[in-house]
Amino acid sequence: MNILLIGNPNVGKSAIFSHLTGINVITSNYPGTTVEYLKGYLTYKGEKHTVIDVPGTYRLDPESEAERVAAEMISSGDILVNVVDATNLERNLNLTLQLMEFGKPMVLVLNMWDDAKHKGIEIDTAKLEKLLGIPVITTNGVTGEGVSLLPEKCLSAKGVKWPGLTSGERWKRIGQIVHKVQNLSHRHHTFIERIQDLTIHPVFSIPFALVVLYLVARFIIVLGEFLTGLLEKLFEIAYLPFILWLSRLLGGEGILHSLLIGEMAGDAVDLEGAMGVLTTGVFVSLGIVLPYIILFYMVFGFLEDLGYLPRVAVILDRLLHRIGLHGYSVIPMLLACGCNVPGILAIRNLETRRERFITAVVTSITIPCMAQTALIMKAVGERGGVFIVLTFATLATVWIVLGMTLKLAVKGNTPTLLLEIPPYRVPSVKIQLKKLKMRVSCYFREAIPYVLGGIFLINVLHVTGVIEWIGNLFSPLIKGIFGLPEETVVALIIGMVRKDAAVALLEPIGLGDYQVVIAVVILTLYFPCVATFAILLRELGIRDTAMAAGIMLAVTLAAGGGLNLLGRIYSPLFVVIVELAIIIIATIVFSSISRFKKEEV
Repeated sequence: MNILLIGNPNVGKSAIFSHLTGINVITSNYPGTTVEYLKGYLTYKGEKHTVIDVPGTYRLDPESEAERVAAEMISSGDILVNVVDATNLERNLNLTLQLMEFGKPMVLVLNMWDDAKHKGIEIDTAKLEKLLGIPVITTNGVTGEGVSLLPEKCLSAKGVKWPGLTSGERWKRIGQIVHKVQNLSHRHHTFIERIQDLTIHPVFSIPFALVVLYLVARFIIVLGEFLTGLLEKLFEIAYLPFILWLSRLLGGEGILHSLLIGEMAGDAVDLEGAMGVLTTGVFVSLGIVLPYIILFYMVFGFLEDLGYLPRVAVILDRLLHRIGLHGYSVIPMLLACGCNVPGILAIRNLETRRERFITAVVTSITIPCMAQTALIMKAVGERGGVFIVLTFATLATVWIVLGMTLKLAVKGNTPTLLLEIPPYRVPSVKIQLKKLKMRVSCYFREAIPYVLGGIFLINVLHVTGVIEWIGNLFSPLIKGIFGLPEETVVALIIGMVRKDAAVALLEPIGLGDYQVVIAVVILTLYFPCVATFAILLRELGIRDTAMAAGIMLAVTLAAGGGLNLLGRIYSPLFVVIVELAIIIIATIVFSSISRFKKEEV
């Protein structure tokens, strides 16, 4: 089915077209002319439709080559979508009435609706729809607001044929319609409207988002450190005496003592580093990780109900399209920043297998959960700010390069982002608390059992000598390619059970500054935790999960080995510069390949 977008020049047709079809479109010349038009595809409810952005025209009695092409193209359209500038309704309706003389199914789109409201222009869309006899919707071409209604309206539209009118009769009829449906008043932007405009502005939205991200990170990290400090004191006062009593009861040694309590330094117990189920397991889960989990979901829930997250999806849509995704993929990724499990679960809302696969792989490989991030900040931050920058610059480089590679390698198409953007609203405290309770409860069910079970398993493997055997087996890989000591294998094994606990195990090993960066990058990349892996298997199936696992191993070898090699030659800051260069070169190369493939098509 051919859907034609027709309208006056500069009414936002191209913006509507972009939201419907994405950025992978074909530019063609109309036969026998040099006039260009855009063609793309819209997938809606499993059916693929052709969308054509017709050259802008003011009339169907053409005076220019572009207007002649626009008039001739109407015959090829099954559905006409007339895009109108809502701030200039009278002028635009001249073309609308001419189009209705063809009797084709037609939808009227009042674009720039936000500008109309800001200028005090009120249009009664229900009355306009009744007078014209065709569906009428309102849109904002910048944000895509309202565009999600267009596919359904197109498919349900009926043909309404108007009789031919002379130019004078047409303008008289337009005046009557505008008088009935339009009302003008003077008003100023409200403060909330100014903020809404700023957060989706083509230039200022990205800096605004970066500021929001920075403030959120600072809030979570600073307050998280404060809360973990308080909880550490509470554990020392209320929990440590119980552990010491239990240690004496177990005789201070033996297999059961090693499993439950772990190692002791004389009569003292390090709750974080003892590696017992009841020491490290309980303290890391409740004393270190839980405060960050609560804070993250508090902030995430607030931004979600405020209405800001959909705007983040819109401003990131073009960037994510470069790795085969659309802006809505940012929602699973943001969820994964709290915990990878709900992040991977959220991919089921994506439309195609290609989107789900790329989102799941990129998310599970490159995005650490909040618990892991907190411990990474603690482990790496102690070494200096440059090492924090290096760690996350490496993950960002892998995110970009891996995404671009998967975009070319995984077959399929990326549908457009059809997303309603709600106005800002003050979140309900009751709903916020309900969401927080639900998400924290999920952490207790999905995460803590794996932390405790993982530490128990590692202790069993350590007692039976399996850890030492595995360390010897993988020594060439760990020491040769990654430049890490054999003891790191313990953290890598437990990382398959729980990543945050694995990061906590790096401190007793005594790694160098650069080695800590390599270790935490490897722990982030090489495999998700068991809970996430189980969700991957359920959401992607056996074949795609196996492919994802192979990609994880390849990426880990490349990134870990590359970091080790560069670290032997260059300073950490220079390595960051090298990674930025890799991103730029990869973007140029993959963009060229994509253009070449489109030209072939």
